[in-house]
Amino acid sequence: MSLSVGIVGLPNVGKSTLFNALLKKQQAYVANFPFATIEPNIGVVPVPDERLSKLAEVTKKSESMVNLPPEVPATVEFVDIAGLIAGASKGEGLGNKFLSHIRETSAICHVVRAFNDPEIVKQGITDPITDLDTVETELKLADFQTLEKQKDPGNTPNKELVKWWEVVGKLKDALQKGIPARDVSLSEEETKIAKSLSLLTAKPILVVLNVDENDLSRGKEIEAEFAKKMKLDLNQIVIICAKTESELSDLSAEDQKVYMKDLGIEKSGLERLIQKAFATLGLITFLTAGEKEVRAWTIKDGINAQEAAGVIHTDFIKKFIKADIVSFDDFVNFSGWKASRDLGKVRSEGRDYIMMDGEVVEFKIGT
Repeated sequence: MSLSVGIVGLPNVGKSTLFNALLKKQQAYVANFPFATIEPNIGVVPVPDERLSKLAEVTKKSESMVNLPPEVPATVEFVDIAGLIAGASKGEGLGNKFLSHIRETSAICHVVRAFNDPEIVKQGITDPITDLDTVETELKLADFQTLEKQKDPGNTPNKELVKWWEVVGKLKDALQKGIPARDVSLSEEETKIAKSLSLLTAKPILVVLNVDENDLSRGKEIEAEFAKKMKLDLNQIVIICAKTESELSDLSAEDQKVYMKDLGIEKSGLERLIQKAFATLGLITFLTAGEKEVRAWTIKDGINAQEAAGVIHTDFIKKFIKADIVSFDDFVNFSGWKASRDLGKVRSEGRDYIMMDGEVVEFKIGT
């Protein structure tokens, strides 16, 4: 799916270091999947998923294969968005380019500085909340300008236009009070109208706190502290030491484990960022398992079985017959498709069935 996270931040907060560490993860991904494309400001990185290796082992055994089938993970696209300074909404710096790039992303990842380093220049004191407010203010100003440019339909009998103008006014009022579009209470109809306006502050956000290495062991405590201060959900805050992530990305998997153990952390910051970005975008995965490959497919939470089949191939939407579904645990515990079917663990679902995360699926498609 073409869903991406735009990484933004003020100068010298560690954004480039973080993005370069993500690019190193992409290089490893591309080495295994040559079809993946590389662009200088885009990193496509795999979503860590331990279920795939278990599916591969079960499939190899149940299908009497010599080798394990390839594992194809879900991915998240990160976009490095340059040019943000105070005044970007007025076109200062690379303001106009910055705003056009961020408008194309599905979510925003704010990188804020929470470390002290006298060798890295920063204007003013180190204050993550002020940094976040500075960026959000520029986005709010840009959104307000977008709404100001909307043309008043006047005294029209067109009810849709009247409703559209009401929503424009509602959003303008909120922005004038400093409230981002994402926090405005809207009906389902109003939400669709707001989406058509492509407002920057309507996008879901993540905040990366770039901390000193010594603070990593207090990660959960710091995340909880700043989630409260920034009035965000815990799932929207990720503590990272960009410098450490850069060093980790140069190590082998085994050496990474040793280094992380020394630091007192179980998962790398990048791994947690990728997983939280996936959740922030409202994504889930369904799994397929066969001799050709075991794969995690990305879908929006809430879509039905017929729509999910279309993610594999668009022709599957029209030719959809049914979906055979088994839970991941049953698939693994009962060693694959055949035994799961024999034991009655596989159920057949129609086109309107709402997909759940982690289900193993086999679509039946007509000719």
